[in-house]
Amino acid sequence: MADTLVSATTHTRPERRPNNPDFSSGPCAKRPGWSLAALDGALLGRSHRAAGPKARLAEIIDRSHALLQMPADWRVAVVPGSDTGAVEMAMWSLLGARPVDILSFETFSATWATDIVKQLKLDGARVLSAPYGALPDLAAIEPAHDLVLAWNGTTSGVRMPGGDFIAADRAGLVICDATSAAFAMDLPYDKLDVVTWSWQKALGGEAAHGMLALSPRAVERLETYTPAWPMPKLFRLTSGGKLNEGLFRGETINTPSMLCVEDALDGLRWAESAGGLSGLICRSEANLAAIAAWVECTPWIEFLCADPATRSPTSISLVMPGADPGLAKRMASLLDREGVAHDIAAHRDAPPGLRIWGGATVETADIEALLPWLDWAYAEIQAA
Repeated sequence: MADTLVSATTHTRPERRPNNPDFSSGPCAKRPGWSLAALDGALLGRSHRAAGPKARLAEIIDRSHALLQMPADWRVAVVPGSDTGAVEMAMWSLLGARPVDILSFETFSATWATDIVKQLKLDGARVLSAPYGALPDLAAIEPAHDLVLAWNGTTSGVRMPGGDFIAADRAGLVICDATSAAFAMDLPYDKLDVVTWSWQKALGGEAAHGMLALSPRAVERLETYTPAWPMPKLFRLTSGGKLNEGLFRGETINTPSMLCVEDALDGLRWAESAGGLSGLICRSEANLAAIAAWVECTPWIEFLCADPATRSPTSISLVMPGADPGLAKRMASLLDREGVAHDIAAHRDAPPGLRIWGGATVETADIEALLPWLDWAYAEIQAA
């Protein structure tokens, strides 16, 4: 690692480049070795309700369930609207039976808080907030309440410190947005009731489709509780008071792209070949470790999340204390023009900085090749 680190004051242009310059935090890098040939088997021009296409959708469900090591009694469905659609479907279908706590500490968790408070207008909703780079007071969570949280802050680089903060004897349901955590972190399914993610995050799939996983407790809520508001068709998980079983066999609510389906299957097969969940987690943690070693040797940059125990290995967020707020954007633009790194500026809602995706589809060698370029770009702009 040491030979990849250079002084922040050097103007030496690095010779080595990342083989893949895609470090976006969503949509994320394709898996190593991906090409359009991976989509040759796509069942295009077919009805998604026909036996062959429906079997492909069911295969996504089954492979996802197995790869994520979910309990056998959890149910998984392909749903519209990416992770956003999956989270909204869960909130609109399940919330309202109990008071609800919402952890708000970055862009997307703040969005769920806004929707619950201002759109669903739930009585007894409590928003537990924290600034970017930190987590709310987890001890303030009420076990009798439902709980909505993001397991990993996609725009803040902060993740949950395991599941011990969730009561084992909780009465409420836990709805977990895991879009930048699934396939990169262990999720404590015994402490969760709804888990959502999207194809275009950790496995680098194409956009538009989300995944919704339900525990038996969530299914029980669906079959015993009817929300007070009208339910749009895209959110309907039940029919006649019973779970819509077809959704969990690949009978989607709306029309999925079979091209995206084929790409999602390619990503799942690659993940299996890369060592399964443990292999994916190791790859992501190695990416974080490479950046952490560089940050330790680089005086002008630090992690937005100061606590290593809650630092994300996927949405790795960096800040430059005391720097011109526009410096990070200029660095990101320079590296984009150089073809070295695409889309690494911090999210527009986050503090100015850099955000580098470290999920398993990113090779650690590419992270290591990127780091001297960050030093070079910083020095170039400072000297301009």
